[in-house]
Amino acid sequence: MTVDEPTVGGSLRRSVPLAGYTTYRFGGAASWLAEPDDLAGLAAARAAATHLGLPLVLLGRGSNVVVSDHGLDAVVVRLGPGFGSIVLDGGTVIAGAAAPQPKVARFAVERDRGGIEFLVGIPGSVGGGVVMNAGCFGSDFAEWMLDADVFDIEDGRVATRAADDLTMSYRSTALTDRHVVLSARLRTVPQPGGQGRERLRQITRRRRLSQPGGTLNAGSVFKNPPGDAAGRLIDAAGLKGLIVGGARVSPRHANFFEASASATAQDVFDLVAEVQRRVDRHSGVWLHTEIRFLGEFDGGRAR
Repeated sequence: MTVDEPTVGGSLRRSVPLAGYTTYRFGGAASWLAEPDDLAGLAAARAAATHLGLPLVLLGRGSNVVVSDHGLDAVVVRLGPGFGSIVLDGGTVIAGAAAPQPKVARFAVERDRGGIEFLVGIPGSVGGGVVMNAGCFGSDFAEWMLDADVFDIEDGRVATRAADDLTMSYRSTALTDRHVVLSARLRTVPQPGGQGRERLRQITRRRRLSQPGGTLNAGSVFKNPPGDAAGRLIDAAGLKGLIVGGARVSPRHANFFEASASATAQDVFDLVAEVQRRVDRHSGVWLHTEIRFLGEFDGGRAR
């Protein structure tokens, strides 16, 4: 088998810089990048990775990841527009994995369906949201998802996984790096459009007032520990505004780390490690990362 661009329907490319595919806008190149628009293309990307002896790494919309400055020696998959459909079937919204979560929220509200307005406050795609049970302001996928179609990288099969079978808890599910979410079915409730639009405005306003806007960031850096908030613990340790290289703890919300135009992925990695150490020393709580670090970093792996 010759690995070239036609291998994945014309979407497999070699040595592709990933900075433009993440919200931080830094990071090295992928050895290969595939952007399949259908299941056949995804299966072909899997076959190419197997042939090359490389891991298959799903990137999504890049809103909660830090890609190493050294890049990724992998076949990186970013699902294309073919996986971005959104349809309403009765009271159920069926959203493709590549659909932006805010778009799904607005889609439902425009059709007088409520319940999933919280998605407007999450910048990533549906697939990533399912995998991590994303949520904000008191709601999450576990509350509203019925099931998801999932591609298994190891055996190449697709299965419909019920939400009840995914062990969904705070920012966690049973899905691992071997799973690629293809779509999700979300239940909704009847709701007048005006009420839904007001709810969208409230969430958007709350997010704008509490989170840093106009900066390069990847959303919440750490998971909240039980009974507390990561941002509060970081603030209590006096770390708002802490700078390491080109990265700093946001002065507005301590659980967001901003990057300057000169920042590197290693800067963010080092800032995360420093904040973990100082919070642990101050409060005895070890903060675990919500963002994902992809590739190799000096100092080991974040946890």
